[in-house]
Amino acid sequence: MPELLVDADAVIADLRDLAARTGGPDGARRVAWTEGWLEARRWLTDRLADLPVEVDRDEAGNLWARMAGAAPDRGFVIVGSHVDAVPAGGWLDGALGVAAALGVLRALAEAGSPPPVPVALVDWADEEGARFGRSLLGSSAAAGTLDPDAVRDLVDADGVRLAEAMAACGVDLDQAPRASARLDGARAYLELHIEQGPVLLDAGRPASAVSGTVGVERLAATFAGQAAHAGSTPMRLRRDALAAAATAILEIREIGIGHDGVATVGSVRAQPGIVTAMAGEVELLVDLRHLEPDALAAMRAEAVAACERAAAACGCTVETRPLFVAAPAPFHPRLVAIAAEAVAAAGGGDGPPIPSGPLHDATEVSRRVPAAMLFAQSDPPLSHTAIEDSPIPALRVAIEAYGRAAGRTIQSVAVERSP
Repeated sequence: MPELLVDADAVIADLRDLAARTGGPDGARRVAWTEGWLEARRWLTDRLADLPVEVDRDEAGNLWARMAGAAPDRGFVIVGSHVDAVPAGGWLDGALGVAAALGVLRALAEAGSPPPVPVALVDWADEEGARFGRSLLGSSAAAGTLDPDAVRDLVDADGVRLAEAMAACGVDLDQAPRASARLDGARAYLELHIEQGPVLLDAGRPASAVSGTVGVERLAATFAGQAAHAGSTPMRLRRDALAAAATAILEIREIGIGHDGVATVGSVRAQPGIVTAMAGEVELLVDLRHLEPDALAAMRAEAVAACERAAAACGCTVETRPLFVAAPAPFHPRLVAIAAEAVAAAGGGDGPPIPSGPLHDATEVSRRVPAAMLFAQSDPPLSHTAIEDSPIPALRVAIEAYGRAAGRTIQSVAVERSP
């Protein structure tokens, strides 16, 4: 099989067309389980109609397009991402990976003969979790980690339940776990995404292979002191819950720096929350991330200890409780190496693979199927905003690298039965 070269300009043109069809001056309108998302799906199926693929939807709402291969007994390769977006999001987040996967299928179809093994494009349902707060819904169903009972009663801002919104789009939540059968026989999964951060921009690299997605530990810490009048309570006699929380916040920041991970306090809620009284109760929401599980566990233990020390120093108490846990997901070493080689061949340089701080569908898929990702440089290094962007030269490099990586992976599976 010759080198697989994807038409990057055609992929970019598709992305522009999708943005025009499902967006506007204020950004993307493709929130999952809404009409805007269904319109994006119609756009995708229109594009797939020109290709020799079988298109259908699985029980979790994931959209599949399967191209037959010469040796179906050797398994198949999956390419894809997601077209759903956050409200007023950018034109590339998720959509880049789907459009590039579409480019892979086009390049395979133009080769004039079937690929060595079958290749399936997937558009995962509800990666963002923007409407109901449950990210990676479709891919977690395919990976076998979705519990319908844990999400069925999630509600949006209007009080609509997740199960109802899915049903309105023709998807039965209780049947969603059956989507796991779609990964039977899969030998590799490749996803292209924008970085959504500043690492590649800072290094002057247009693209990179991704080493894995970090693990996440989220917890709430509730400090309890004593609310009292700001004017009548001497400093030495105060039990100021906000002072304790502020002390903990600074320590948590240092924990992230010390472990070369990230540690964020994203929310502080103080009661009674007025300028003339010290806070009697404060809740912090803490987000910790690291690629190594042992380091992540250490960060969590140190964050809890920091809260306890800060509380004691200010005459307060503190209770912590877990909110969300996602294990780190290192990607398959051989696939990461293939991706890195493809980036270098496409003119992206030979820098080391970088980890992903955000979670992606590849996080869930990698729990069952060998997986890897490639990143395109983000400039500005932002996402989940209408001003999200990537330089066109960086997009061309990343799309070319993705095509090369897909081609080499397909050939590897055909020859070796594994990556």
